[in-house]
Amino acid sequence: MITYLRSATPSSLAGTALLRLDFNTKDDWRMRAVVPTVKFLLKAGATIVVVSHRGRPSGGSIVKGVPTGFPADLRLRKDAAKLSALIGRRVAFIGHFRFSEIKARIAAAPKGSVFLLDNLRFMPGEEKNDPAFARTLASLADYYVNDAFAVSHRANASVAAVTKFLPSYGGLELQDEIDGLSRAIVAPAHPVVLILGGAKASDKLGVIRHFRSRADAFLLGGGSANSVLALRGEDVKASLRETDPKILAALKPLARDPKVVLPVDFVWGRGKDAGKILDLGPRSQEIFAKKIASARTIVWSGPLGFIERAPYAKASIAAARAIGKNRKAFSLTGGGETVMFLKKYKLDEGFSFISTGGGAMLDFLAGERLPGIAALEGRGARKTKRGGK
Repeated sequence: MITYLRSATPSSLAGTALLRLDFNTKDDWRMRAVVPTVKFLLKAGATIVVVSHRGRPSGGSIVKGVPTGFPADLRLRKDAAKLSALIGRRVAFIGHFRFSEIKARIAAAPKGSVFLLDNLRFMPGEEKNDPAFARTLASLADYYVNDAFAVSHRANASVAAVTKFLPSYGGLELQDEIDGLSRAIVAPAHPVVLILGGAKASDKLGVIRHFRSRADAFLLGGGSANSVLALRGEDVKASLRETDPKILAALKPLARDPKVVLPVDFVWGRGKDAGKILDLGPRSQEIFAKKIASARTIVWSGPLGFIERAPYAKASIAAARAIGKNRKAFSLTGGGETVMFLKKYKLDEGFSFISTGGGAMLDFLAGERLPGIAALEGRGARKTKRGGK
């Protein structure tokens, strides 16, 4: 059982919090989602040490505690400024990993101070889920809070191993994620309709398997549709599709499943994109819209066309509008590409719930046990000293 911040007593949160957030997106929508957690902790009298990551750094090293040779756009200094503007309080950026100095600075800081460490993925122990590195992180605080659902499918030191050394809580956004996504799995209202697009059908296999007995319809677009169409004997020419024999074997049952709704017309590319399906045609959009209109639970993951170019975003726009019109349904979506697209066209407000996760959302909906969530279970009530020492 997870102990969430909402159930914690204010006095138990008055110390120093190690707060795991996820800033790994092109804009600040994930950061905005966790502002309530930051303000909740500050109201309880906490000093906050925020830890996060960006990208998959390579080519650099840590020299005397200082990240050296890493791309400048993977540093988190600008994120400190953005977070500061959102919470209305100075966020002190710490651009080195000399932990004895960091501990001393936190200890000397006034109550209610907020710090942000640099990109944790600069440190080799982070992605290795190294207990020694996790213990070092834990030594900075009195308790730990995970409000980074989007990275909770990763067994990283600041997500999983750190909970072994500190009393641990789920943040407000993490609780909302679990509650929102669970609504699509536990006794969902029928008809249940899943809209699955994006480049790779393989990414959706776990969700498809988990929902085979729960869903009433699977609406496929993008590479997911192309792969199943090819299995049905359709000529998709040079369109993006799966070619791995193992993945194709796993997809084969979908080619015969009556719940699977495939596009019936397409928008083909021209010039260098000739022979490629880049979007769904108007008849397919209409078929999808009718299924969406009758649904009472809707899950959408992945665009239906090549949304990077406006002419091929029409089917995705049509689907989003159909979802927005269906006020009787509980609708959810997630994933950076899909969410950024919805925000671009101001279609995000038509959804009941938008997950901050991409891969984490898919893994959760596939019924998998996410390492970051599993690590929180039973960790909130323990009495430990700072750093688990």
